[in-house]
Amino acid sequence: MMRVLVPARLRKAVRTWFDSRYISISDHRQDIRDALWEVQTLRREMATLQSEVERLRNARPQATAAGLGKADRAKLDDTHRLAQETAKALDGVLQNEVLVWQAIDDLRAGGASGQPGEQPCA
Repeated sequence: MMRVLVPARLRKAVRTWFDSRYISISDHRQDIRDALWEVQTLRREMATLQSEVERLRNARPQATAAGLGKADRAKLDDTHRLAQETAKALDGVLQNEVLVWQAIDDLRAGGASGQPGEQPCA
């Protein structure tokens, strides 16, 4: 290793430049904690929504109960059909949301320079 005399102003400018380019370890750890908390929160929300989707899928009205007229049975069947369609639509929305977040993560990973508007090199 070779030592070279460097003026204090230049040394300070270089250190300031390096400090502005790189994140500190404590800031990095806090970012990781925040990301982990957000992932855990999203996981709980996804589990809640998926259980709601399953509940809607499995909710079959008791149309065979005594005393139900033809109109009531038709109404129950229509309600069940709408619940099934809602469950399918909600499931599709959840899958699309996962794809959007994966795309955002890929863009963030590809654009590591942090400059908006830059395209990652392929």
